[in-house]
Amino acid sequence: MPVLRSGSPHRSVRTRTTVAGILLATVSLLVGLPGTAGAAAAGHAPEPRHPEQDWAGSQIARHEGGGGGVLPTPSLAATVEGVDVSGHQGNVNWSGLWSGGVKFAYVKATESTSYTNPYFAQQYNGSYDTGMIRGAYHFATPDTSSGAAQANYFVDHGGGWSKDGKTLPGALDMEYNPYGDTCYGMTATGLVNWMKDWFATYKARTGRDAVIYTSTSWWKQCTGNSAAFGATNPLWVPRYGSSVGELPAGWGFHTIWQYTSTGPTVGDRDSFNGAYDRLQALANG
Repeated sequence: MPVLRSGSPHRSVRTRTTVAGILLATVSLLVGLPGTAGAAAAGHAPEPRHPEQDWAGSQIARHEGGGGGVLPTPSLAATVEGVDVSGHQGNVNWSGLWSGGVKFAYVKATESTSYTNPYFAQQYNGSYDTGMIRGAYHFATPDTSSGAAQANYFVDHGGGWSKDGKTLPGALDMEYNPYGDTCYGMTATGLVNWMKDWFATYKARTGRDAVIYTSTSWWKQCTGNSAAFGATNPLWVPRYGSSVGELPAGWGFHTIWQYTSTGPTVGDRDSFNGAYDRLQALANG
């Protein structure tokens, strides 16, 4: 009967087999954890998705500061007061806002191709029922799917349009990435083409050119200050101060100004750049 010594090839083979089995089991466990493969490739764990925390301006205040309740400088030009809301505000007191002079609203409907605002019906229909002109907006995540896919998802989940005099064209919210790289890991050309895809799909579905929500700082950084949309897409610009400030390239004027994120009742307050009949004209197309 052979005797196994410490240097025996039988023991060496058995040891290597055992170690290999342990390593394989460890790798299998890691691969089975959600997001582990991507995290390993990136060198860090991905940030959990939190669409309920993403709304028009949520990343503007975070990256650009401000947000305090600074009222616009009084002007002789006609304006209309509005608000924008999303799921994080829950059920909204629309009658109170109407009594306070709010005449229009934008409501977040969707994000990417996987999230719909659970309070959308109360917010979208509730604002309409009080007499407001209202519209829906989509929070873009260009790194998760194509512009066409996200535009279709938006239209299919509340972002459509009808010529009833009370429905604004849909809006595309383009701002700092809440989940990572500021520009979604895309080049300026890539982002511009993604938006062109989104806008073209939305127009094909609804017949309307959508509004774009974006800040001048983000626009300059991530699109190279593209002037590709100024002639067709109305601008909804956030700037938390006493004036609207510099606009992105391509636009000679703004259509809507989000001037604070800490207004009464719901926080995000907006000013339409024109008289009420011009707001109606935007709704009617």
